[in-house]
Amino acid sequence: MENGTVNGYEMDTPKNITIKGILSLLMESIDGNNHSRSVLSLGMGDPTAHSCFHTTHVAPEAVVDALQSGKFNGYAPTVGLPQTRRAIAEHLSRDLPYKLSSDDVFITSGCTQAIDVALAMLARPGANILLPRPGFPIYELCAAFRHLEVRHFDLLPEKGWEVDLDTIEALADQNTVAVVIINPGNPCGNVYSYQHLKKIAETAEKLKVLVIADEVYGHLVFGRNPFVPMGVFGSIVPVLTLGSLSKRWIVPGWRLGWFVTSDPSGMFRNPKVVERIKKYFDILGGPATFIQAVVPGILELTDEVFFKKTISILKQSSDICFDRLKEIPCISCPYKPEGSMAMMMKLNLSLLEDISDDIDFCFKLAREELVIILPGTAVGLKNWLRITFAADPVALEEALGRVKSFCLRHSKQFE
Repeated sequence: MENGTVNGYEMDTPKNITIKGILSLLMESIDGNNHSRSVLSLGMGDPTAHSCFHTTHVAPEAVVDALQSGKFNGYAPTVGLPQTRRAIAEHLSRDLPYKLSSDDVFITSGCTQAIDVALAMLARPGANILLPRPGFPIYELCAAFRHLEVRHFDLLPEKGWEVDLDTIEALADQNTVAVVIINPGNPCGNVYSYQHLKKIAETAEKLKVLVIADEVYGHLVFGRNPFVPMGVFGSIVPVLTLGSLSKRWIVPGWRLGWFVTSDPSGMFRNPKVVERIKKYFDILGGPATFIQAVVPGILELTDEVFFKKTISILKQSSDICFDRLKEIPCISCPYKPEGSMAMMMKLNLSLLEDISDDIDFCFKLAREELVIILPGTAVGLKNWLRITFAADPVALEEALGRVKSFCLRHSKQFE
């Protein structure tokens, strides 16, 4: 921890790497006078940066209607508008063997706030939480602020980034409060099968820990496995489902997320638990009222053609990534992505001159080729790289061509 002082008091700041933090440093490292080529970023999972991705026409029309109605300029209930909670409950229930009620749904400012809520509700002295490696670093940052001990379990690239269940059993103890499962996977692009998710649920039940299911990329799948919500196994183990409109509807800037108790057995309906959650939401600021108000219409009226088009572009882009990266000897991809918007690739540093690690690779790539890629260290895997393939196919081809040129230029010359 790095210490700072405010009014004479020592304050601890977590040292955790954040994706936005390291991407900002990579951008700052680029020579501002070098404008012969454009900067191409494959680092941030914001599809709106590319013209091939846009939200459904239903979304802006609904926003205009909500604003012009004049009905949604005031405060919303801190847990969310009733009609919004009800609509999300109905929407999520379509994929479950039971029905969620509006009381199970709490509206958050994006999925990031839902993550913070989940960890805040579970934090207690001496508690620990099990996080995937590689994973999404916001979990570690939130855990640090909540004084939750983090224990990492590995995702296995040779098995499609499946969870190492033996490690989970070895790590868990009486102070373990939850295990986090991200499906579809960020940063790996994996999509778990029904059978694997059931094994995860059974393992969590055996260990008496609940599951936090991060499903922000829910339904964005294009491989052999369909998307199966973790809540399907809510009768086996209590599940906290986290999600948002951000990725599937291509509106990350709207900051509309949800925190859902997927628990037909009713553990989360304990009055004391409900009261604790509601009181915590009393100190949060949720999404703008008019954004909440448009959710029921967007969920009901968005047609399948829109979703299919998004998935088609993502599949095309992931194919381009996987195929082009096979042409670069120092980079290997153990798994072809089947969902989400990101993939992991491994660096073989023994084939490169004057590259010390993944961070060095990314900074030199940014300066020399104006291409931004996230070093794997940021998501928990040193000497790996994460690429976000939610990009225009033409820009993606150009960026990967530059990566190939960079790698060839820095390749060791063998006699």
